[in-house]
Amino acid sequence: MVKEVGRKVIAQNKKARQDYSIEDVFECGLVLLGTEVKSLRLGRASLIDGFAMLNDGELWLGGVHIPEYTEASWTNHTPRRVRKLLVHRAELNKLASKLKDSGTTLIPLSLYFKDGKAKVEIALARGRRAHDKREALKAREADREVARVVSRANSGKSSKASHSYED
Repeated sequence: MVKEVGRKVIAQNKKARQDYSIEDVFECGLVLLGTEVKSLRLGRASLIDGFAMLNDGELWLGGVHIPEYTEASWTNHTPRRVRKLLVHRAELNKLASKLKDSGTTLIPLSLYFKDGKAKVEIALARGRRAHDKREALKAREADREVARVVSRANSGKSSKASHSYED
């Protein structure tokens, strides 16, 4: 059997970067059942309502939906069960100290296989208000426009119309 190499993304929480300002990102391992791994290998998962929590000195992932594996029998898993996350003690202590600040939370950004092992990328985030979201959207669009102008300048095209209509 050939060993997997590289990173294969299964699910991403695209709305998280819009709704939260990301302060720090951590990569964690997951404790999964066999049917969960098989379902993930089929590329089926949803991080939409996902969250992570610190409980009794351990990190747990809740709200993540991994659908049941259709080929399994009575040994199937519960789709939205709470799963343990595997992190180093130093990272756990760092997270615990930062979570004491009000307004910070842990959210999953992506779920993927890295060299054949299931990993989840969690972020220490602070919620954004509606006006903050609008400002972030404006800043992102301005950055995109600047990048567009710079790339046009580098490619030799001017930002004005490239055709001249002279008689």
